[in-house]
Amino acid sequence: MSGSADHAFVERMLDEYKSLTMATLEQYLPRTEPRAWLYDLARAYPLRSGKGLRPGLCIASCRAFGGTTEQALRSAAALELYHNAFLVHDDIEDGSIFRRGLPTLHSEHGIGISINVGDAMNVLSIRPLMDNLRPLGSQLTWTVFVEIEHMVRQSVEGQAMELGWVRDNVCDLTEADYLRMILKKTCWYTCIHPCRIGALIGSGGAVRPERFDRFGYFMGAAFQIQDDALNLEGEHARYGKEIGGDIWEGKRTLMLIHLLGQCSGAGRADVVAFLAKPRKDRGPAEVRSVFELMREHGSIDAAKSVARVLAGAALRELHMAYAGLPDTPDRQLIEQIVLYMIERDI
Repeated sequence: MSGSADHAFVERMLDEYKSLTMATLEQYLPRTEPRAWLYDLARAYPLRSGKGLRPGLCIASCRAFGGTTEQALRSAAALELYHNAFLVHDDIEDGSIFRRGLPTLHSEHGIGISINVGDAMNVLSIRPLMDNLRPLGSQLTWTVFVEIEHMVRQSVEGQAMELGWVRDNVCDLTEADYLRMILKKTCWYTCIHPCRIGALIGSGGAVRPERFDRFGYFMGAAFQIQDDALNLEGEHARYGKEIGGDIWEGKRTLMLIHLLGQCSGAGRADVVAFLAKPRKDRGPAEVRSVFELMREHGSIDAAKSVARVLAGAALRELHMAYAGLPDTPDRQLIEQIVLYMIERDI
């Protein structure tokens, strides 16, 4: 992989598309009661700082294939609502403390209320998709619904795999296991379906959506591995999540899988015993010890190397997925995002 991203360009374009998406999303968040326990809280995560990657890819793909921003906005808003609903539930499932630099929703408002807020956001995601009917027509609206159904099902299957590995203390995983889980949990809803949906809308349903699957898989996997690395080495004030949270939670990241494959004897036994404990019984010294073992065995560098290879593969696939299109700013944005994701430090 060669070249580097124009970070200012990427951030400016993503900010623009996120602002438009948030204005649309806001129209679908009721201002009726019960506000304090539901609808005001549904605004909490979307309003926190985020990159807007999913709506950005959706809108840029739509425009790259000849569509307009307006045509993609309702679908982009639905994607962002689903994303934030997933985050609310993920934080509860993982026992996370911070999200985007602030306390998680369940830390502030309790688990019961937060689960209900996440459920409500999933329901609220349906209306903007229904409102696609007039601008997109019945056939394309239904096609987008089919994409969303597949996206959500793949995501919950991936989440089940990750949660199951933690619960059952599965420690004999491989890189291929991790990539299969990430394809389901991250790639479909972060990259593949936003690109597919945007391109379907922009082309009026003419494009074959499968052409984006390999590109979105490589892109999404690189994004997730980089995110996992930042969870270990980032600065909390800038990264916005609990540094080392993945170790506290026992998540089977590529770094942890690499470590379990590399270390042996008492060291590996200590890691396995640590992972067998509930999060509440793990201590800072143990978390630090696992992190130091990862550094000692080159696990973080190994994972970053895989991420760079995947990003390079994504760039190669991009030229096939978006072949024959004019070299517009939106086409450039999609390519720049691949480089941006692997270079980012937040």
